[in-house]
This record gives sequence, C-alpha cells and structure tokens, in this order.
Amino acid sequence: MELLHLSALLAVSLLLIGGAMLRRCIRRRRALAQPFPDDWLAIIQQNVPPYSNLSPEMQRQVQGYTQEFLYDKNFEGCGGLVLDDEIRVTIAAQASLLLLNRKVRCYPKLYSVLVYPSAYVAKSETDGESVRLGESWRTGAVVLAWDSARHGAANFADGRNLVIHEFAHQLDQEDGSSDGAPILDGSSCYTTWARVLSRDYERLREQVDKGKKSVIDAYGASHPAEFFAVASEAFFEKPRQLGSKHPELYDELQKFYRVDPREWF
Repeated sequence: MELLHLSALLAVSLLLIGGAMLRRCIRRRRALAQPFPDDWLAIIQQNVPPYSNLSPEMQRQVQGYTQEFLYDKNFEGCGGLVLDDEIRVTIAAQASLLLLNRKVRCYPKLYSVLVYPSAYVAKSETDGESVRLGESWRTGAVVLAWDSARHGAANFADGRNLVIHEFAHQLDQEDGSSDGAPILDGSSCYTTWARVLSRDYERLREQVDKGKKSVIDAYGASHPAEFFAVASEAFFEKPRQLGSKHPELYDELQKFYRVDPREWF
C-alpha cells in the first residue's frame, strides 16, 4: 500500500510539473505571436543600419529572433547601468543577424546578457585583473560594454562590432569548446573549414609579426577562436574587402552564416 501511495504521489507530481511546463509554453507562444512593437522597430531602424537593406523575409527573421531573444534571455545592468529597450533591442537585433536563414534556435545555451556602461575590470585566476569590452562564457552568459556595443552598431562599416564578435564566440562554444570551429552542417564540412581557416589564421599571424595591416583585426592572431570571431566581424561589416582579400575564407563564412552581406551595402 505504501508503494502504491508513493507511486500516486509521483504521478501527481509529474502531472503538476507537466502542467506548469505546458502553461509556460503556451504563454511563450502567445507572447512571441504578438505583433512586433513599433518602438522596437524604430530602434532597430535607427541603430542597426543593415536592417533597412535586408529582404522582407530577413527583416521578418530579425524581428522574430529579436522577440525570442528578449523573451528568453535575462538582461542585467552592471556597474550602475540602467537597462532600457534601446539597449536590449539593439543588442538582440545585432545578435539576430548571425542566425539569419540558418533555421536554428536562438542561442540555446545562453541565459544572461550582462551589460556594463563602458569598459569594465574582470578578474581571472590566470591573468589577474584586466580591462575588457566584452566576453562570452560557455556557462551561458555574454558580457558587453554598452558604449562599444552601441558604437559597433552605429558604425557598421569599420570591421569592428562587439556584439557580432561575442555572439560568434557563442556559436563557436555551442559544441562545448572554443576552438574556432562552430557546429557545421556535416562532418564533410570540417575538412575544408579547417584547411581554409587554419591557413588564413597563420597568414594573419605572419602579417601581424611583420607589422602589416589586414582587413581582419590583428586580435584574431591571438587564438583560432578569436580569429573566427574577428573574421565574422569583417564578414558582416567589410564583406567586399574580405571577399576580395580572402575569397575562400569568405566562402566558408558565407556557407556557415547563409547570407551574403555584400548585398546589404
């Protein structure tokens, strides 16, 4: 009898948990089905220049991913920063650009976005204290300096974009490692990816050693993961220059991101 009683209690508990999950799913579905707010659209049009040049379908995707991002992810203001819709929407819309046409979930391992007003001091057991503009954690958080994120959005042609950089890291980290090789379409894709990115990574390191400039930021020479992140910045912000100087790299990034930003400028 006692065993039957415990089984009944377990069944009731499972029903309650299942009911709560169902209610959350229904609330989420209803929230995401709401029309995109006009004030959010105005923020994107003002702060994310490429949006106006996207196709209607890609604009719809940006809106959808932005709504999903803002519903699912927790934003936290740090260092005295008071969060508002401009901060949230500008960050979410930029992060959405990396997901266009890819039929993927909206950064499934990301839970929190921590936003500082400007550069902040981070502590590390290995490096001690350092001043940073942003970072991406495999444990489900992205940290950003708002002034740099806002500048990167407004100046969408200088090859530097903090949000794109850190969310490229998020994509890279989805397989559990930060190595410059995100999850690709199939095992056959990794061979070409590794060949092209390794070659261009070594080329960048040589250029940096010789003091030569590159369309890819010199910071990419520090690690393959950083190379992927800064190459992603150049792909979205300097697509013509990157395509001209690094055609095979551009082709690999285009296949991964499934967009051609040259059409946006």
